[in-house]
Amino acid sequence: MSNKLQNLSDKLQATLAAKIQSSVIDCNELTIEVSPGDLVAVATVLRDHDDLAFEQLIDLCGVDYIAYGIAEWTTDSSTNTGFSRGVENADAGRLRFGDELAGANKDKPRFASVIHLISYKHNHRLRVRTFADDNEYPAIPSVIEVWNSVDWYERESFDLFGIVYESHPDLRRILTDYGFVGHPFRKDFPLIGNVEMRYDPEQERVIYEPVSIEPRVLVPRVIREDNRYLSEEEQNKEGAADA
Repeated sequence: MSNKLQNLSDKLQATLAAKIQSSVIDCNELTIEVSPGDLVAVATVLRDHDDLAFEQLIDLCGVDYIAYGIAEWTTDSSTNTGFSRGVENADAGRLRFGDELAGANKDKPRFASVIHLISYKHNHRLRVRTFADDNEYPAIPSVIEVWNSVDWYERESFDLFGIVYESHPDLRRILTDYGFVGHPFRKDFPLIGNVEMRYDPEQERVIYEPVSIEPRVLVPRVIREDNRYLSEEEQNKEGAADA
């Protein structure tokens, strides 16, 4: 563990202890978690306190934790008939618009906003994570009054994840098309999308239609002539035959 990060963590605890829900040092990064109600107050202290002086917000991103820790591409075993990955339906690649993601973590906070800060004065970096209280209507206070560089980042997070940044002066989509339905970075958004678009020469305009392709996930099937994939009984038979 870096002494520099530990010293920063200690300063944060001394200054904001009552408002920090958790503090974790991992992968040589310090992350603190605060509630939405405390976010703006914490952000102001992080910027203005002489021992912290996080003058610059360098990034903000949304995160969807509904499928956190769930993967259909992991396996602990393999056989001579192939690998057992991709068998379970736990991926947006198999979904149509409106389908429910299997195995989703519905009872846990789903949406979070993660702020990345830098202090040029002290040469420190910090991540601040805030979970929205409501999964159905994820809302988190905007920090644009603290760091105005967050303007487009919050718009991007709103567009792609549907996180509403309260008090943002111009919260509207920034990347998706006009009239786009849904938020494409949500884990339950289908990879095939929800509509197709094409140019109609007769109508002389672009038209939108329901998706016609079928969602699918290509599951690799590997068959090898290799005794590492044989059962113990089959290995014994092969050994006896060679003898």
